[in-house]
Amino acid sequence: MHLEIPARSENERFVRVVVAAFAARLDPTLEELNELKTAVSEAVTNCILHAYDDADSVIIVKVMAENNNLIVEVADRGKGIEDIAKAKEPLYTDKPELERSGMGFTIMENFMDALKVQSRKGEGTVITMSKNIGKIAGHDH
Repeated sequence: MHLEIPARSENERFVRVVVAAFAARLDPTLEELNELKTAVSEAVTNCILHAYDDADSVIIVKVMAENNNLIVEVADRGKGIEDIAKAKEPLYTDKPELERSGMGFTIMENFMDALKVQSRKGEGTVITMSKNIGKIAGHDH
């Protein structure tokens, strides 16, 4: 699935619902679904808050399922992240005036099985997250 949508706060919930609907085919538990929605929400919110300084902005979301593995890619064509390691530190934020927690990447890492962040200054950022759905300790739920 491929979705391209304006980077506006009112679209965050829409993206979360669409990804959750896509994930439903893997028969996730309620907990898995909530963790997925929260991680997607954080990734999209990062794009909205940090990627762009102008109104002409877009978020590109790709979702794929391979067996029981759900892969979600959230990308922007914004200004990029200068220091990914620093950005991933708990409580770090480049916009303290927004009074956000600075826990976005930490939440994504805790709720997903894998998180990869790629960014180029002036070109944008791609966050790739994956989560095994419906397989708890190697068993069907």
